Amino acid sequence: MSFFVVKNKFARFLLWQFFILLVIAMLGLIGYLYYLDIEVREKFEGSRWEVPSRVFARPLSLYEGKKLLPSQLEFELKLLRYNHSKSDGVGTYFRQSDTLYLHSRPFQFSTGFVDAAYIKISFRNGYITQLLDMKKNTELDFFTVEPYLIGGIYPRKQEDRVLVRIDEVPKSLIDTLLGVEDRHFYTHSGISPLSILRALLANIQAGARVQGGSTLTQQLVKNFFLSNEKTINRKINEALMSLLLELHYSKDEILEAYLNEIYLGQNGSRSIHGFGLASYFYFDQSLETLNQGQIALLVGLVKGASYYNPRRHPERAKQRRRVVLTIQRDLDLLPANSFKRFDDSRLGVKKDKPGGISRYPAFFDLVKQQLRQDYPPEDLASAGLRLFTTLDPLIQESTEQSIQKRLPQLERKAKLKRETLQVAAIVTDAGSGSVRALVGGRNFRGHGFNRALEASRHVGSLIKPAVYLTALDNPARYKLSTTLEDSPIKVDQGQGNYWKPENYDNQYHGRVSLISSLANSYNVSTVRLGMTLGLPEVSKTLKKLGIKRDIPLYPSMLLGALNLSPIEVMQMYQTISAQGFQTPIRGISSVTTAEGDVLSKYPISVKQTLKPESVYLITKALEEVMSSGTGRSAYNRLPYDFVVAGKSGTTNAYRDSWFAGMSGDKVIVVWLGADNNDPINLTGAGGALKIWTDVMASSAHRSLDVPVPERIVFAKVSALMHRKKREACEEDVVLPFVSGYLPAGYERVICDEEN
Repeated sequence: MSFFVVKNKFARFLLWQFFILLVIAMLGLIGYLYYLDIEVREKFEGSRWEVPSRVFARPLSLYEGKKLLPSQLEFELKLLRYNHSKSDGVGTYFRQSDTLYLHSRPFQFSTGFVDAAYIKISFRNGYITQLLDMKKNTELDFFTVEPYLIGGIYPRKQEDRVLVRIDEVPKSLIDTLLGVEDRHFYTHSGISPLSILRALLANIQAGARVQGGSTLTQQLVKNFFLSNEKTINRKINEALMSLLLELHYSKDEILEAYLNEIYLGQNGSRSIHGFGLASYFYFDQSLETLNQGQIALLVGLVKGASYYNPRRHPERAKQRRRVVLTIQRDLDLLPANSFKRFDDSRLGVKKDKPGGISRYPAFFDLVKQQLRQDYPPEDLASAGLRLFTTLDPLIQESTEQSIQKRLPQLERKAKLKRETLQVAAIVTDAGSGSVRALVGGRNFRGHGFNRALEASRHVGSLIKPAVYLTALDNPARYKLSTTLEDSPIKVDQGQGNYWKPENYDNQYHGRVSLISSLANSYNVSTVRLGMTLGLPEVSKTLKKLGIKRDIPLYPSMLLGALNLSPIEVMQMYQTISAQGFQTPIRGISSVTTAEGDVLSKYPISVKQTLKPESVYLITKALEEVMSSGTGRSAYNRLPYDFVVAGKSGTTNAYRDSWFAGMSGDKVIVVWLGADNNDPINLTGAGGALKIWTDVMASSAHRSLDVPVPERIVFAKVSALMHRKKREACEEDVVLPFVSGYLPAGYERVICDEEN
């Protein structure tokens, strides 16, 4: 009897222990499910993806009277990957001589959404003469072509995607996807035991893994939450998280997430996720424009984007597409008579992968540099921002072509080895400081050292306008007609050291007018003037022109012994171009969310730092540089009635060749040199000016015509005071002066050849 009592006690003990273990296991499972539930909801409801920010060039504005060649518009359309076709499909164009028919794509501009349109554009003599909406048969005053995507700022995980809403996805794609991957998606609860059993039997019969039993929900969980390791723990987690996902979210929400998350290819180091981007990556088309064959190819890639890569394995891709087309036919998603047509058709995949490394990496550096001032890196790399910049692809390409053509010529002229010369060039709008083109080196597509932003070199005579501007800011003492002494000078630098500056032509020119001294870039008269004014005063003027770095107060600074980058030089000349208003150089016009909501705009920010009268006078002197001084060879290419102003710069031993100057609508800075700082045997006028002139001729459309400030008056003065040639003495010239500071008798000065 006692044996049975003991036995019953032991059984009850075991039963109790089992109950306790079961309770603990249940509590553990509940706790684990609670943990998984929090993880699922936090990630799914939060910022689901790190979406890269996309950076666009300026949109191309079209209007009657715009100066534009048909070939230029065609170039930009090719850059945008428009197809030349007589069909009126979205993303196509057709050109007949001076008429171009454009079927534009829809686009979310920073100013709002613009739908696709079918436009006829007529040209005559390099100008647009008419814009006609072909669908409405009405004339348009204005039309904007979507901007070129110049690059993206990508997340740390190097994942790229274009997010789409489920209502933006063609129903045929959704039906095909569900037909191939999960026909019971809308009826199961996250896992499908029947599908698992069916796949298991198929795999046993084949003796290999030929079929999977995962639902779309499980595939999403695997991609979104879990690693790719094939363990029983991961499969259990996958099933539990799938059930939780289905518990909290609708089928449409889960399907939309899947459409944006699924891996569909690789672009270099970046993985392509989602059908939205895959459509552009393979076909350069938006989802809504895909045909059934293209949809079949994309859906087929879900099984294995690398194995069925249509660019690397086209035959495999065609076989996989056939499988999907067959399913489309069997489910009545594809008419039987269309099956053979799509099955026999080419894959239609674009040879070139879009959205790779930026075509314009130097300008892209400027954008990133300016963005860092306003946005944290994590926002730029994950918030899906849309950045609209000021880059003009037409001017950028024209600048690159000018450089590519000129550099070999200049190397032969200077007897340099091939590819010795390096280059930097910047083009901005004269009024706004908007950067239209930027070149950071002779390898336009290469990443690396950006000379336009980072190269710090002596600027030579480019600094001289700051010296003369300092003088002209004191109109009681200095005028354009004021005579300076161009004769030998010794500057005491202390400790028994003397600096003896010389002119480029190794001659002295006696008494010269201030305007003639600058026009001919005389060193000695400039040094005499600068030492009289005082180095601190010249330094203050440089600050007013926009130079922010510390300026060494050495006498040699007056002749350009000062390191500046091309972008800093541009800031100087931009301020002169803007009549004394300091306008920051900018590469960004606005930033929006992916949906088009404007986050910030980058308005033109100006601050007047110099007197308009002084800047007007120095501009007139810089015009004289071009008409009779060191820049006069520019008119070998420019029309003689096209007014420009500028200044050359050459440094010691011909190590740097510079030219900076402006027209009515463009400011351009060009630098040439060698990275190792060896001599390049080129002056500013003999080197950089050649490229500057080419770029100016191709990009500037408006002659310089500076508004005359109220306090400026004009008077005739002797030509001897104006130019260095005495033969011109009998001719009088007209110069501007600040009102109230016109010297007595200067209305008509008699030339004295003895002076």
